[in-house]
Amino acid sequence: MKFKNTLFLSTTLFSLFSFSQQPSTNADVVEKALQQKNKLTQNSLVKNIAFENIGPTVMSGRVTDVDVNPNDPTEFYVAYASGGVWHTTNNGSTFTPILDNANTQNVGDIAVDWNNKTIWVGTGENNSSRSSYAGIGILKSTDNGKNWTNVGLKDSHHIGRILINPNNPNEVIIGVTGHLYSPNQERGIYKTTDGGNTWSQKLFVDDMSGIIDVQHVPNNFNIMYAASWTKDRKAWNFDGSGNNSAIYKSTDAGETWTKISTEKSGFPTGTGVGRIGLAVFNDNVIYALHDSQFRRASEGKKETSNTLSKDDFKTMTTDAFLKLDDKKLNEYLKTNGFQEKYRAQNVKQLVSSGTVKPIDLARYLEDANSMLFDTPVVGAEVYKSEDGGATWKKTHKDYIDDLYYSYGYYFGEIRVDPQDVNGIYILGVPILKSKDGGATFKSISAENVHSDHQALWVNPKKSGHLINGNDGGLNMSYDDGESWEKLNVNSVGQFYTINVDNASPYNVYGGLQDNGVWVGSHTAREDKSWHQSGQYPWKSIMGGDGMQVQIDSRNHNIVYTGYQFGNYFRLNLETNDQAYIQPKHELGENPYRFNWQTPILLSPHNQDILYLGGNKLMRSMNQGTDWQAISGDLTNGGKKGNVAYGTLTTISESPFQFGLIYTGSDDGLVQITKNAGGSWQNISSTFPKDLWVSRVIASQHKKERVYATLNGYRWDDFKVYAYMSDDYGKTWKNIGSNIPASPVNVIKEDPKNENILYLGTDNGVYVSFDMGNSWEAFSNGLPNVAVHDIVIQPEANDLLLGTHGRSIYKTNIAHLQQMNSKMQTNAITLFDVNDVRHSSRWGSSWGQWYDTFEPEIEIAFYSNSSEPKNIKIVSENNSELNTIKVTSSKGFNYASYDLTITEKGKKALEKENSSLDINKSENGKYYLPKGTYTVQVGNEKQSFEVK
Repeated sequence: MKFKNTLFLSTTLFSLFSFSQQPSTNADVVEKALQQKNKLTQNSLVKNIAFENIGPTVMSGRVTDVDVNPNDPTEFYVAYASGGVWHTTNNGSTFTPILDNANTQNVGDIAVDWNNKTIWVGTGENNSSRSSYAGIGILKSTDNGKNWTNVGLKDSHHIGRILINPNNPNEVIIGVTGHLYSPNQERGIYKTTDGGNTWSQKLFVDDMSGIIDVQHVPNNFNIMYAASWTKDRKAWNFDGSGNNSAIYKSTDAGETWTKISTEKSGFPTGTGVGRIGLAVFNDNVIYALHDSQFRRASEGKKETSNTLSKDDFKTMTTDAFLKLDDKKLNEYLKTNGFQEKYRAQNVKQLVSSGTVKPIDLARYLEDANSMLFDTPVVGAEVYKSEDGGATWKKTHKDYIDDLYYSYGYYFGEIRVDPQDVNGIYILGVPILKSKDGGATFKSISAENVHSDHQALWVNPKKSGHLINGNDGGLNMSYDDGESWEKLNVNSVGQFYTINVDNASPYNVYGGLQDNGVWVGSHTAREDKSWHQSGQYPWKSIMGGDGMQVQIDSRNHNIVYTGYQFGNYFRLNLETNDQAYIQPKHELGENPYRFNWQTPILLSPHNQDILYLGGNKLMRSMNQGTDWQAISGDLTNGGKKGNVAYGTLTTISESPFQFGLIYTGSDDGLVQITKNAGGSWQNISSTFPKDLWVSRVIASQHKKERVYATLNGYRWDDFKVYAYMSDDYGKTWKNIGSNIPASPVNVIKEDPKNENILYLGTDNGVYVSFDMGNSWEAFSNGLPNVAVHDIVIQPEANDLLLGTHGRSIYKTNIAHLQQMNSKMQTNAITLFDVNDVRHSSRWGSSWGQWYDTFEPEIEIAFYSNSSEPKNIKIVSENNSELNTIKVTSSKGFNYASYDLTITEKGKKALEKENSSLDINKSENGKYYLPKGTYTVQVGNEKQSFEVK
């Protein structure tokens, strides 16, 4: 890779005690971190600890692209926003993940040279949502994902589109969207003519504008169109439009570009131009889907209505308010969910006394969630050019309502049917098609199709054959969207949070991005056997963007959960009852600010007591029925913007003392109260400023101990911020040590061994055996995916990971929990071997068409060296029955033993016990009879029984 971008961002590293805003992370730092992680993984003490993916799959996760074999549409690749790339050769019946050995699972776009089976992956999601993760550049594979090469653009972060010249696969165009939360230079149009060895920037607009879409004319790679997009996302505000959002054209295969969306062209220009999607039919006809952020024209005086609306109160005088009909006012108050105490007579008294103003009855209803739908922008509009982009005309007269609302930045995809110049599809909420060139539209969503649409492939050879990628995975249609099949068999759920209960077997709960809250047994089979019964083993218990879950330890049917911006419910899963429990501010007060991922917590001291964090900490003593604020504003007060900010993100109460509570906020504050909210103290003054507090955890081993993690993702700051205090936060120790750079989402104490900590980042999960002085990387069975949550089921000793892209993983940590100084000095530590029940079926099958039943037990040991070892199976009289040769690694090791014995071992057992007659099983093997046996590794021994 000879091309090297000139970085303009400061690489100055700030210390723990810095008070300055954190800079975005240099691409060189990210690359070094990936190398560090690979080395850490190779030498990890826990590299052999295997994780099992337990699903779920049916709700899937956000798709960003689909690439289909033009000669065999039963073969295709699908890219998930944070779940990697998957390959199918059987029309979506099964898929194989092919990006798992790469350094990231975050994908913006893919392109395939089907003639040579070369796959290009643009890492970093192209949508600009609050969980659109950055990538590491362009990855390329020539062996279907067995090996990946990073061919450059490592500071691009997010990729809009990849185009491969069908006549020259070494000529590739990349539309680089650029950083999400910070300016950068490596954005625009890049081109390679040597397969990615070198790159040249062909179009640069500015350091806040990138390329979101590029399309070329079918059968003419010389003529192409690109859409630039000016956007500025901050933690508190998203501006998705600007003067430099525009359409460009190239007639020389991307070498030079000309802006064609000028004022004379008929296409919108100015500050309200948002995201643009492109679809090219031929040399002349191009469609553009525009997310217009211009305000809608005034509709003039509305017809008189007998009901009151929120807008009526914004300009109403006190006199006019006091003259309102009580019945009419009460209807407004009840319809809009005002607390019971606010009814016509007492509200009029409050207004008459000056305690509240009429406008407060409008402000009472305004929060971050409602504002998403209340902002009166033009929204989606379709333009068409019939002269190669020289002029444009809008295809429709009326607004395309209920497609974008005010968040069109999340969609922006349009397709044209290669066989029908008037057949177009536009993607949003829902998916619409037009057969008259965009004059009229029809929804082609269905009951088994997710509402948010991100990608669409239109078969150029078979009319009506569609593959649709959405926030709920994949759907396929053969009748132009009149009916759809669901192709969700991949574990690609984007979990924000998970939890477990104490049932037997225990259940796992989780909230997902745009796929609600689900619950299922940790033993649920993740296969297609449920098709027989019609009952998927996981159950949906809440819609929207699924958020945190708390389960009553006295009755696991009582569950508290909800969706974005603090909309929480108390559920009874046995009776299906539910109660809405979001705290409401007092009339006249500023509305509470609720984070997208509003935190909740059941008190460990009393399961009727529930905490919920807005900008204040709220407490309910009766399961969320009534609320009291037990703090003032625990944030820096918020900032003006269109995203809720200045909100609490994490709550923890010490198990040692009721009312010893910690909170963390999205603007960098950690606060403590030792008297149940009577007084609060800021304990984060030495932390870097303005970072998201992803976790604050009161220790369950020591009353004075507390952990805190900060996350710089919303500044494009990928450094590790993890701290521990042993004095209630008066002083802090940095425990990030050797963790490679990646934003930290979660830290968790082991419940049984106070020296053990678990930590999840945007690129994997780690364990420390010495309270954070050093860390080991988990990797077996785990791709490099964002870990959002970590939960431990204490009775089962299971560690569960909630990933944002690959659903939920599980492993047993009973052996890890035994780590101590003796283990670290002994040559071998052999762990207990589980007893097993004998079966006459060992080595046989139900019939010739069934698999042979072969038993298996696990032999686990810790080794302080990496070398070959013999595992011996011996009888009670010390006869050697079998030997397993293994190559051990330093750390935890696992060997599988199939309970067979050798011919020599069989004779030894029969000699020891003349009553034994050990016969070969159907598979020709001898198996251990009932009895007690010993596993021996070196000088270490453990017995087990075959019962």
